[in-house]
Amino acid sequence: MADEGPVDQKKYLEDICKSDCAKPMHDYAECMKRISGDDTGIKHCTGQYFDYMACVDKCVAPKLFAKLK
Repeated sequence: MADEGPVDQKKYLEDICKSDCAKPMHDYAECMKRISGDDTGIKHCTGQYFDYMACVDKCVAPKLFAKLK
């Protein structure tokens, strides 16, 4: 299959690591439910989102850099 371009390993590893970060994802989803009725735009879930992404990045980093060596 020479027609295929390069595969983004980071995206692939992120999909794998998302299951390891179920608690931060649950916290983010709960926050989104809590603020769903906020029309003011004052409430947000930025902290929970960053916690979730930090968890995913922490899982992905060692696997990704091992592939780059």
